[in-house]
Amino acid sequence: MPVPDDPTLAQLRDALSERTKELNCVYSVDQIFNQGELAWAQLCQRLLEAIPKGWRYPERCQVHIRLGQQVCASPGWTATPWQQRALILVQGEEAGEIVISYTEAPPNGGEDPFLAEEQHLLETIAARFGRHIHVQRLTAAAVAQNHKNNGAGQWQVIIDMLRRTNPRLLMRITRKMLNLLCQRHVTEAEHLLESFGPAYRSEESVLFTAANAPRQYAGSGDFLDASQAVFAIAADHLPDHEIAEHIQRWITEDRTDFLANILEIPGASLQEVVSALQRFQHLVPRGLELSPQRETAFKASLGRRFFSDQPQFINIVKRHVTLEEYGDLTQRLIMPPNSHGRLGGKAAGMILAESILTPAGAAYPILQGIRTPRTWYLASDGILHFLHFNNLEDIVEQKYKEIDQVRQEYPFVVQLFKNSPMPPDLLRGLAVALDNLSQSPLIVRSSSLLEDRLGAAFAGKYKSVFIANQGTKEERLRALADAIAEVYASTFGPDPIEYRARHELVDLHEEMGVLIQEVVGTQVGPYFLPAFAGVAFSTNDFRWSPRLQREDGLVRMVPGLGTRAVDRVATDYPILFAPGRPGLRINITPDEKMRYAPRKIDVINLMTNAFETVDLGDLLRRHGRAYPLLHQLASVRWGDNLHLTSAMTLDAAQDELVITGDGLIERTAFVEQIRTMLQVLQEQMQTPVDVEFAHDGRDFYLLQCRAQSYAPENQPATIPNHLSLDDVLFSAHRFVSNGIVSNITHLVYVDPWQYQALAEHEDLVAVGRAVSQLNRILPARRFILIGPGRWGSRGDIKLGVSVTFSDIDNAAMLIEIADGQREFGPELSFGTHFFLDLVESRIRYLPLYPHDPETRFHAQFLTESANVLPDLLPDFAHLAAVVRVIDLPKASRGRVLHVYMNAEKEKAVGVLGGVMSW
Repeated sequence: MPVPDDPTLAQLRDALSERTKELNCVYSVDQIFNQGELAWAQLCQRLLEAIPKGWRYPERCQVHIRLGQQVCASPGWTATPWQQRALILVQGEEAGEIVISYTEAPPNGGEDPFLAEEQHLLETIAARFGRHIHVQRLTAAAVAQNHKNNGAGQWQVIIDMLRRTNPRLLMRITRKMLNLLCQRHVTEAEHLLESFGPAYRSEESVLFTAANAPRQYAGSGDFLDASQAVFAIAADHLPDHEIAEHIQRWITEDRTDFLANILEIPGASLQEVVSALQRFQHLVPRGLELSPQRETAFKASLGRRFFSDQPQFINIVKRHVTLEEYGDLTQRLIMPPNSHGRLGGKAAGMILAESILTPAGAAYPILQGIRTPRTWYLASDGILHFLHFNNLEDIVEQKYKEIDQVRQEYPFVVQLFKNSPMPPDLLRGLAVALDNLSQSPLIVRSSSLLEDRLGAAFAGKYKSVFIANQGTKEERLRALADAIAEVYASTFGPDPIEYRARHELVDLHEEMGVLIQEVVGTQVGPYFLPAFAGVAFSTNDFRWSPRLQREDGLVRMVPGLGTRAVDRVATDYPILFAPGRPGLRINITPDEKMRYAPRKIDVINLMTNAFETVDLGDLLRRHGRAYPLLHQLASVRWGDNLHLTSAMTLDAAQDELVITGDGLIERTAFVEQIRTMLQVLQEQMQTPVDVEFAHDGRDFYLLQCRAQSYAPENQPATIPNHLSLDDVLFSAHRFVSNGIVSNITHLVYVDPWQYQALAEHEDLVAVGRAVSQLNRILPARRFILIGPGRWGSRGDIKLGVSVTFSDIDNAAMLIEIADGQREFGPELSFGTHFFLDLVESRIRYLPLYPHDPETRFHAQFLTESANVLPDLLPDFAHLAAVVRVIDLPKASRGRVLHVYMNAEKEKAVGVLGGVMSW
């Protein structure tokens, strides 16, 4: 990713430094005005010291302040040609002015001596001054009136003062007092409310009496007159101190109207919202209190502005994310000029989960140790700014192209993005983020507006990029910008476009937010990695034992980076267990644990600045002493048995280690911690959830949280009795889920043994392309895919058909065949992005083990029935021995296939029969 030569990195830092100085200047001025009563001389002295610090050349800056006949100025003030000014207005009338000037010509030559931002800063200070003077005058009037009334009630003095000086504020306070009295069922207040329209309790009159007629206009004068009656009623029913407390709180709350106004303006920019929120946060330490209603309104509005319009999500987020958390969020936000973007689904889920878990630690102490990594957020319309800056707007048309053309053009799109410069204003924000994150390795993660929505999770569709974040500041900035460009490019990849089309989301406006997240881990030799990482699900419909319940959930984890937990990876296996029943493991015997243990590990190489996959055994032999929690993750092999050991006795260089996770599961509180976390998140988010996590050897980190894709309608099928073996194509007794797949007219059978015999890599790839073409032309949801090993895995495609999910998304079912004589076989992929796509799209999954004695596998029917592949795809006729397409009604005297699956009985059967009608 090229970094523009102009402005240079030094110029970016200078511009950022100026913005920081200006913000600090505003805060300093606010602190001066909030210090209570200061004499004119004290006020001036402090302002004269604070104001120049916000300008580019403070050593040459002088200040002149005039308020009415009073004047104060920097020592030795003289008028010069280099000056700017702003009026001090009190209630719209000029009360004075502030003048800034330089004592000599600034060093920027003939350019304008002042930045545009400095004029805005000066006007902001003048506005703050005007409000300060207004408050002083109101206070003085109140004191005078109180003296005049010889000590009358304080609240009466305030009301009288507001009547003369701020009638609009009085109207708002009167309305709130009237509502309060009505809530307390004060009869006189209810009668008074009726004078402004139908009584709020009179449902019949509201609904049926002149329902469409306009109400009578009540002018502001009438309302102000009514205020006397309202407060007279209040005086009869409330003690003076309570009336005064309410009025004081409402006046104080009125100071937050600026935030309410910004949040309700549809066209307000994200920068305006952020500025207002930061100003609000600055007021909070000074005793600002909000009513529960206003606080809730603010939270709902901020949730919509930062996260989503989905009502269900807003209802949850307003209960959990605090105003303070929104304020903290603004300190880690990068946005283009005049941004109207949001943070995206992935960011929203993580922030909400953290807001739920942090207070839950009081009730569940085991949750107190859960952390989240340092994260910065790039607003979603940053991608639009990037496209416009590089004249790439036409790239949006990719989503309307045929998927094969999208797939063909995608590598070019990626390189186009990676060779396009990042806009300078975004680079400034990225430079600040790097200063905060120092040289910790980073992951740049997608967070699109459509991502992680209910019913459309987009799991694994967009790119996430690891960067080592080593080297000089300029090198690290280039690497970060390049990674963001690659995430942006993934928006136009074939999988997300196909996914959007399937969920009828193609025409929705798509924007891509970005998370810049610190990688959780520690250095082990030249590598950076977590001790372990993975994904966890609060519910699990695909169980490996009838003793497991759906609510027992699922954890899928691996040593090192969690990429191998969310991807299907050939030749490797994760650790799987149910947190609700950790004793019911998939692999029970030592032989199974050794055969299905992780053998590779994903790491960040700090020497090469690259993401790498390395041999786990080699890493442990070389650097095992530095590997965190190794004694809990690994078991030691002694002959045909496995044994847990301790940190003191384990010798990574000499022992034969097998990663089982047994020590972690059996000897620590990890299982209880993750089970409690899933339960709390599911309860508060009101939906099953899936999370990503990592552990650095000291602390457990939550990396992501979203609504889980699951199939609540799954019911165990009734297995037909007295089936003829001639009608049964296959049966299964391991890892069976629930459901029925009916009326299948076609089978696509990739012969495992013929597939293994293919010698050329291009032929293996061609098999995947043939399947993809068949996915387009066969009747949707009326065909089943049957074939070897692990479909859609990354790595050795000899072990499974090379496809992406968009290549099989019209299938009704995927059946993977294991061969006990060879190394290919179904991997229990529950929890991978590939498997989540199957679940979300209602594509059933079943593994077959033909060599099991109880299994029926009618290979003869599959290999001897007529193959219609050459008729359907003449270009792939040379693969007819490998890819067989069977037209079932033609091959079986008009019959179709029905698959019955019953997880409770651990049995599935595929039967030829007549067409079912529902």
